[in-house]
Amino acid sequence: MRCQICNKDSEEISKYLPFCFDCLKREFPKVKEKISQIHVATRREFNLPEGVPKEGIRCGQCGNNCSPGRGERGYCGLIKNEGGKIIFPDFGLLDFYLDPLPTNCVADWVCPGGTGVGFPKYAYRNGPEYGYKNLAVFFRHCTFNCLFCQNWHFRKPTSHFYQIEDILSVLNDNISCICYFGGDPTPNIKFALKLSEKILSSVNRIFRICWETNGSANRDYIKRMMELSLISGGILKIDLKAFSREISFALCGVSNENTIKNIEYCAQFFNKREIPPPLVVSTLLVPGYIGEDEITLMAKFLAGINKKIPWALLGFSPQFYLSDLPPTSRRQAERALAIAKEFGLENVRLGNIHLLK
Repeated sequence: MRCQICNKDSEEISKYLPFCFDCLKREFPKVKEKISQIHVATRREFNLPEGVPKEGIRCGQCGNNCSPGRGERGYCGLIKNEGGKIIFPDFGLLDFYLDPLPTNCVADWVCPGGTGVGFPKYAYRNGPEYGYKNLAVFFRHCTFNCLFCQNWHFRKPTSHFYQIEDILSVLNDNISCICYFGGDPTPNIKFALKLSEKILSSVNRIFRICWETNGSANRDYIKRMMELSLISGGILKIDLKAFSREISFALCGVSNENTIKNIEYCAQFFNKREIPPPLVVSTLLVPGYIGEDEITLMAKFLAGINKKIPWALLGFSPQFYLSDLPPTSRRQAERALAIAKEFGLENVRLGNIHLLK
């Protein structure tokens, strides 16, 4: 594909985001409106709000700072202004299933379920928890609009509404953790926090509370998510999709300011519990967009906070609107790993290596 600004031709430029990395950075003011319209078109296809509403009542759950007017939904598509009042649903629009441990968790190489780390306080075995299961809770809304979304099918209509009691009813002694992901748990965060609190108050055994999120939730929610993970032996996993504001906006449609601030905030909890780590960061190595420049910025950022933060660098599978890009190359992945180590990060892992070409 040819960049519409500099005419550079590369297989690492998508027809749906027809600007090379350098032009996105250098010419961002010139192309920002075009990028906005790209995201509008992708959201219209799934009947999602086309932009962040600003003319109504503030929601306050995430960094998008939506203020939907009467009858409008927030950017996530879940939170509504009904009759001049913001409505936070008391149900979860989600899917859930049991995943045998050890599972393909982003943090599986440092978590109790995958390794037994923290045994006997946080793990049932001094090793992988074979025989136990993770309760995977997949929320069907998101605060971002990632063009490369690896789970984009959540945008399709569904009638999977569940009450807290529905989830509690499936718990048994072979379930040792719950992980909220999606989509993202942020739009349904009140439900997820209430469910987590009920679980921890009703079970008198090891039961870890974990999260996989884009980190966009506002601070009060992130604080409570981290508290529940800390006391239960769980992990808060934040997906750092890009570091620079230009690339983040191009790929995800919104600001990543909250993500960066929340990673900084969560890193302080290593002082309370190093094992298992309270925070894990992950990054998808999207060819052409998340290359050496972005990885260098991320590595410098993470190393400047705490070099002990585990960082998962994940191979990219061509999906959704960036399905015309190639998979992550082994060279790109190994170079990203080398950069992380150059900055002194102590616990970096290549994930999805089966996808590397």
